[in-house]
Amino acid sequence: MAESVTSPSAASAAARGGFMAAIFLMATSAIGPGFITQTATFTAKLGAAFAFAILASIVIDFVVQLNIWRITALTKRNASDTANAAIPGAGYLLAILVLVGGLAFNIGNIAGAGLGLNAMFGLEPKIGGALSAALAIGIFLSRRAGLLLDRSLIGLGLLMIAMTVIVALVSNPPVGEAVRQMVLPEIVDFATITTIVGGTVGGYITYSGAHRLLDKGLVGEQNLAAVTRASLTGIAVTGVMRFILFLAILGVVASGVTLDLSGQAANPAAQAFAVVLGEWGMRIFGLIFWAAAITSVIGAAYTSVSFLVAFRTMGDRDRNIATVIFIAISLAVYLSLGTAPAAILVFVGGFNGLILPIGLTIFTYVGLARADLMGGHVYSRPLLIASAAVCALTWYMGFMSIGPIFAFLSA
Repeated sequence: MAESVTSPSAASAAARGGFMAAIFLMATSAIGPGFITQTATFTAKLGAAFAFAILASIVIDFVVQLNIWRITALTKRNASDTANAAIPGAGYLLAILVLVGGLAFNIGNIAGAGLGLNAMFGLEPKIGGALSAALAIGIFLSRRAGLLLDRSLIGLGLLMIAMTVIVALVSNPPVGEAVRQMVLPEIVDFATITTIVGGTVGGYITYSGAHRLLDKGLVGEQNLAAVTRASLTGIAVTGVMRFILFLAILGVVASGVTLDLSGQAANPAAQAFAVVLGEWGMRIFGLIFWAAAITSVIGAAYTSVSFLVAFRTMGDRDRNIATVIFIAISLAVYLSLGTAPAAILVFVGGFNGLILPIGLTIFTYVGLARADLMGGHVYSRPLLIASAAVCALTWYMGFMSIGPIFAFLSA
């Protein structure tokens, strides 16, 4: 009997699909309810000057993700194993920090899913959160979990972007002023930059796509060019979404509307969408918020659990079961605490921004001094210089931002 051979075209299509899945896993992990709430909050506070923070964060994000994805591809190990091999014990520290940050984020993600269904259908937020968590659990319990994961993330990610573009066009933002302040800002706020960097590549997020590529076998020096393109594309997607959302809300703020940022029930993004499109705006916001939340629930759970291999070897089935347990724990904490206020969603991004320098320092060291972990590959010196510079910058911003970030909890 002749052996079944995968044709080159089929293998190429599978690889393209794998890279696309990694891009959208990273992007949709980043674009969660915290991302939306952070963007709305800082746009209301800083106005057009927030454009500079977005640009600065995108530059930092490119360097962080490019290096972490490339080094993961070269080591062919997940982040915690790479860290432990480079500095004994460092992988355990990184795993604990990512798991704590991922759990905190996931509680907010489930709350966001409940708020999204509430805005769409008037469903009680706790019931909506529970239903959304059940949907995410169903994906990981499915025999075709990998395919469902990839397709749901890509479809919902495209839906979020399309809906946000519509609102941005209708709100008629002052684009010229935003472009001017992108280069010449009236305000520079390190806590803001640290928070949105943390919400894009901090904590578990930058490792999500890298670990997805690892799971699909799309690693090694032969895949390095494609990994580079995928990492940059993932940041480009999140950057475009951040800027479109910023413009949508800036149009509302520039028209003279004051968004309520105080109180436990404040939801500045929902207010902005309602101003632009009335009742339909609330429903569109609910759809975007729910899509952002459910994809982030999946991404946070998948990536956080991938760090458990630092403590024990796990097969695919074990990881799926652990992921289900992780989501269930997140749901139980959410139901006991109630709806996460906007301040917590902003704080978690900042907290993940404080975790970021630790992982980046480890990976910069691997690229600089541990060619043995990368199969003897001599890592790009220009990328190492950029990584070292961003590493120093994120440590400095983290140090300068600790007080303001924890102050979000008392907002």
